[in-house]
Amino acid sequence: MVTNQASIKRDGIQDYVSLRTTALVILAYSIFLLWFFVSTPEVTYEVWTGLFSNLLVKVFTLAALVSIMIHVRIGLWQVLTDYIKPHTLRAGLQYVLNLIAFAYVAIGVFVLWGV
Repeated sequence: MVTNQASIKRDGIQDYVSLRTTALVILAYSIFLLWFFVSTPEVTYEVWTGLFSNLLVKVFTLAALVSIMIHVRIGLWQVLTDYIKPHTLRAGLQYVLNLIAFAYVAIGVFVLWGV
């Protein structure tokens, strides 16, 4: 089978692997935050900013934010193609929802690196 490598279209295997990989990153980040809240007796502003002043936590948080965006984009595309049949409505919804997902990541990066 010959495929065009310059094409930006995805296939099912790429979506499957991307969803599973991003889900693992999100799970690891959730476990990390759960561990932080369980192991910290009192979470104050100083403790919270101290946690996020660490470069590794910032990078891990950024990876989680990007993973959430990728996970949302693929999941929304799958749901919208299954349930929204008119192409223009589906394209409009995908555009707006992808824009919102990107805005969440942009705001997260602004807040994260502003600490």
